[in-house]
Amino acid sequence: MENNDYFYKFLTPISKDLAALGRELEYSVFTSPRMMLTHARAFVEDIVHRVIQSEGISDHGCNGLKDRIQLLQSYDVLPIDVCDAVHNVRVLGNDAAHNTKAFRYSEALSSWESLYLLANWFMYSYGPVHKGIPRYQEPALNSANKYDIQEIEFSLNRWQESVLQKVSEIAGQVDTNVAVEEKVEAEEVEPVIIPGDTVLRTITYKGEAVDIPFFLRDAFLLPQRFENAERFMIALGGAQQARIMSELPSDLEGMYNHVKRYKEDNDQLFFNDLKNFIKEERERRQIMQERPGELLIFFRSDYIIMTEDLAQIPLTEDNFKGFPNFLRQMQEDGMEKVRQLPQELLILAKYDRVGVGTVQKLFMQLKELQG
Repeated sequence: MENNDYFYKFLTPISKDLAALGRELEYSVFTSPRMMLTHARAFVEDIVHRVIQSEGISDHGCNGLKDRIQLLQSYDVLPIDVCDAVHNVRVLGNDAAHNTKAFRYSEALSSWESLYLLANWFMYSYGPVHKGIPRYQEPALNSANKYDIQEIEFSLNRWQESVLQKVSEIAGQVDTNVAVEEKVEAEEVEPVIIPGDTVLRTITYKGEAVDIPFFLRDAFLLPQRFENAERFMIALGGAQQARIMSELPSDLEGMYNHVKRYKEDNDQLFFNDLKNFIKEERERRQIMQERPGELLIFFRSDYIIMTEDLAQIPLTEDNFKGFPNFLRQMQEDGMEKVRQLPQELLILAKYDRVGVGTVQKLFMQLKELQG
């Protein structure tokens, strides 16, 4: 498969949610076999419901997936190999949901192959086949393992809930192949999510909203990164509020009530700085992805590369001019050479009588030394 592609994209004309669920299953095969096996059931349930709907069969009295599979068997709808594949996914999924044993990659791959048998048969039997269906492919190990297991779990739960919700909406309705065709144009292709970029939640303030990506779920909210709300952030931190991203409420309106001598305007400044913080973090992350293996020092969204020559430079007044008190405090903390500076340079603004401006001067001199 090509980069930034996924196997079940061909299901998008049927349902972008189902295609997206297939994408998350693909990423989880080699990351968490248990997770893949557990959530594969939702994929099967969706297609089974669509078959029942297209055949105009009533599933009244069916209590679960097993009953609906048997219902289709009684009408001779499912070919034997497809029926076996569906039962394989169901049995492995039930086992993974309830058994604490370690599950193997081979079991996840068995379920993956069974999903393909079902999806391939369904598309040729009921769905629009405009560009053909790709031949069976196993997931790529190198791309799957880039995703954090918690991120995959979050995404799987999200798309499973969406798929099952739509399953319940169409349950009991009768549809035709033509009706399925009419939905093709309305469905947009679900974009591939870069590892870490899955939207974890959304934070709002007075009608404005900002998405929190998964890679920032527990990010430390360094007050110095919030240019217009630094003192407010320090005060909130003293009240055990807004220290890390996961502490923030879904709505920032009223945050000023946690601390004294601050007003509603401070909430707005905080929200504006939060949007900028997320933007800068995305830019930093892209830089790190584009320059793997490099040691970087950041000042806001700007950066320098830690070369060996730069790393060896002593943090002394001979090399850095204009802030002897700052240099002395770093030396007292054991930072004697550039290599010992933190990646987030603004952390150094914690020192006595050292502000963001002083740290910026240090950063600019570092850039000049690097040439």
